[in-house]
Amino acid sequence: MGRAFFVQNMKPKGESAVKLAVVGVTGEVGRMMVRVLQERNVRPKKVAFYASARSAGSTMAFNGEEHEVRELTRKVMKEGYDYVLFSAGASVSREYAPVAAEAGSVVIDNSSAFRMDGDVPLVVPEINGDLLKGYRRGIVANPNCSTIQMVLGLYGVHKRFGIRSIVVSTYQAVSGAGKNGMDEL
Repeated sequence: MGRAFFVQNMKPKGESAVKLAVVGVTGEVGRMMVRVLQERNVRPKKVAFYASARSAGSTMAFNGEEHEVRELTRKVMKEGYDYVLFSAGASVSREYAPVAAEAGSVVIDNSSAFRMDGDVPLVVPEINGDLLKGYRRGIVANPNCSTIQMVLGLYGVHKRFGIRSIVVSTYQAVSGAGKNGMDEL
């Protein structure tokens, strides 16, 4: 996950007034999101973790406290978070991210659901994070992991010399298949 813009804007020490939710928290990427938030000492006023009915009731450690993982529903997405991180797959994002955005949340979606939507900013914060200045509600998409790494490296070259086209082949890690893929491996 690229540096999420809200992490940059939050005070690194002490509790903030931010209400934060993570959807897909029991998957590999969701767990990594929680880990990065802790490593960056993000301390929201309220934090909630959501997953499928199958994972609901399990617990997630965050900043030294255990939090119950709740089932993702349309109702809970209407609770009004400042930021909701989605990493539960495109079909889940398509169903629930608009509900959270309509309730006033900034949704940062890690799936492919909104990447090609012209009305949704596709953001790599280090390159075009300025698109998010004043962004207080709605959905933000990010490119997939290999694209983020590639554009970070190529951006300076493009600025200096210009790049008209690029052809890329990628070979994705099994972690992209989530926890089940990792367990199978």
